[in-house]
Amino acid sequence: MRIIKGKYAGRSLTSPGKKVRPTPEAVRDRALEIIGDQLEGARVLDLFAGSGAVGLEALSRGARYVDFVENGGAALHSLKANIAGLRESRRTRIYKRDAIPWVEALEEGGYEIAYVDPPYGSRKLDRVLAHWLAVPFSGVLVLEHDKEHVIDGKAKQYDFEGPTRLSILRAGDQVRSDIRPAQSTER
Repeated sequence: MRIIKGKYAGRSLTSPGKKVRPTPEAVRDRALEIIGDQLEGARVLDLFAGSGAVGLEALSRGARYVDFVENGGAALHSLKANIAGLRESRRTRIYKRDAIPWVEALEEGGYEIAYVDPPYGSRKLDRVLAHWLAVPFSGVLVLEHDKEHVIDGKAKQYDFEGPTRLSILRAGDQVRSDIRPAQSTER
């Protein structure tokens, strides 16, 4: 795992191990390219941060600062190591918290960009999205999720090899989210 572009291009990052699904480099690169015009000087939220690869890539490409929210032990260890390795402790904050109550306490406009990457298949994505629709805590919301998790409406969607899809929303977009039910084998 490494930083792909920007100030820290090529720098290696510590991985938290097999229990955490890191955002693939291609997904991270494409997401930040899509929102690149809004990245310079942005306040960024990396929710369900894991190793912090997305937020650190955003810093490398010009974000002003990044807040990371993570509560997994191995992920926190690698996140702290990655921030220290890049010497970015002054432009980052780590919140060791459960992401759902933390995000539900956010007020409107706290961030320019929020990147949300909860465990695939969980309802946590829906809860974050519901709060964002009621209280747009960021101008841009980037959701990384399983292709089976449907986000309807004005979300721009990008599919990748494997199970990953990005849905990108801008404040004011009206969307609906639900998990598609599994195909029934009964007739």
